[in-house]
Amino acid sequence: MSKDVMADLKRDHIVKLLSKGMRIDGRKFDEIRPITIEKNYIMSAEGSARVHLGNTDVIVGVKLIVGQPFGDTPNKGVLTTNAELIPLASETFESGPPGRPAIELARVVDRGIREGQAVDMEKLCIEPEKEVWIMFVDIHALDYDGNLFDAANIAAMSALKSAIVPAKRANKGEDFPLPVRHEPISVTAVKIGEHILVDPTYDEEIVADARLTVTTNEKGDMCAMQKGGEGSFTVDEVFKMVEQSKRLGAEVRSKT
Repeated sequence: MSKDVMADLKRDHIVKLLSKGMRIDGRKFDEIRPITIEKNYIMSAEGSARVHLGNTDVIVGVKLIVGQPFGDTPNKGVLTTNAELIPLASETFESGPPGRPAIELARVVDRGIREGQAVDMEKLCIEPEKEVWIMFVDIHALDYDGNLFDAANIAAMSALKSAIVPAKRANKGEDFPLPVRHEPISVTAVKIGEHILVDPTYDEEIVADARLTVTTNEKGDMCAMQKGGEGSFTVDEVFKMVEQSKRLGAEVRSKT
């Protein structure tokens, strides 16, 4: 049976359940799957975390090295975010250079950290215009059952909060905790027909009309937004999802 036929059958089943107020895994429409977080999972990294969001499994590692700042930010550290989606995690992923899903994932996580001002980048400056700390955030998906955006965001923030800047090793003074000052958390929802579901599973993602990821900080301020899929959202739906992101973001934040 072709994948298109399977997707149609899944969509019919999911839509029928939604019309009865039910999801395929029994959750409420605005309920996030169980989250488990293991910090300092990679001993060779400056900071790391492994996160299970339901059956989605993601590891994020943080590395810091000394390098040169960008010309337009001579007194700030540098952030670089990468994502790797390997076939081991899902049959939908392919080996080789990062494809569009990996690039989008890295950009969404990066934007949340950057625009949410998660790290005080000025404190990663060693000598203006000459030396700064370059921070690499590397995302690795181990098992994919939907919503990599939020799983990777949670893992990234947990890894950043556990990170230690290796100043002593680089002969730049004493080690110190990474200067994390805000905690932007993303909440992703999909639209299937007229229904909005947060934290979609893989089956819900593949039949969704549209997707929206909203990132907010601990103050409730919106930091970033990413829309995906060919469908659309009404203005009221967007406002509703922003409010959901604030509420659920606070719930997730208490666990990181």
